[in-house]
Amino acid sequence: MSTIRDILDRQAPWGIYEAGEGRVAASAAGLRMTTRNVTARCYSDAQIHDYRLRGLHLPRRPPLRISLRARFSHPAHALRGTAGFGLWNYPNLTHPVLPQTLWFFFASPPAAMELALGVPGHGWKAATMDTGRPQALTLLPFAPLAVPLMRSYAGYRMLWPGIQRCVGVQEAQLHSSMTDWHDYEIVWGERVSSLLVDGVAVLDQVPSPRGPLCFVAWVDNQYLVVTPQGRFGWGLLDAPEEQWLETSDLSFG
Repeated sequence: MSTIRDILDRQAPWGIYEAGEGRVAASAAGLRMTTRNVTARCYSDAQIHDYRLRGLHLPRRPPLRISLRARFSHPAHALRGTAGFGLWNYPNLTHPVLPQTLWFFFASPPAAMELALGVPGHGWKAATMDTGRPQALTLLPFAPLAVPLMRSYAGYRMLWPGIQRCVGVQEAQLHSSMTDWHDYEIVWGERVSSLLVDGVAVLDQVPSPRGPLCFVAWVDNQYLVVTPQGRFGWGLLDAPEEQWLETSDLSFG
């Protein structure tokens, strides 16, 4: 088990990232990632992670089970920005890779990441994705044709389910209270994975992202728009109230 002191002391492999008005500190229960007095003029993020910046080493590989308890300061309708915890491959401008995720993820409006048919593009979710799979890469030459066709409802309903399977997207909207403590588990297998809340699978035996991946937990003030119809956008939100994600009992096995 990783202790809170290990993380706050930044003992290997742990790192802390604080941007803008984001802060990471010990709490009575464990560890709290907080933003406060945030405006849309500046990106703010409070984050813990276990990747190493030098060479961006991603340390996690399957099989792996991650357990933790967590709660948030606000319910889903009041939290602003994005927040969550789990595994991903840290895609960014200096590490340009196709996204792979296996995590619990929250995004507030105006975010619109409509990646799973029938699941809203914002809210509190369990989700997995692997856009670097060979099946996904074979679709790239057809994207200029598929995107315009999916701007109609009929085209979207016809084409997107197959594309969703190829990119390994599976999502489930979560209805449990975000402000109450819950036990979360991520079971990452070689071929299939599961995400559980309080011992109940909310995504069960879904295709696994390949990895390697790293663990991350965060709260920030950004939003992202990515839709099958070709809408893309990014921005920052005002979040003047104190917002936080609190975690405890983090373990890897």
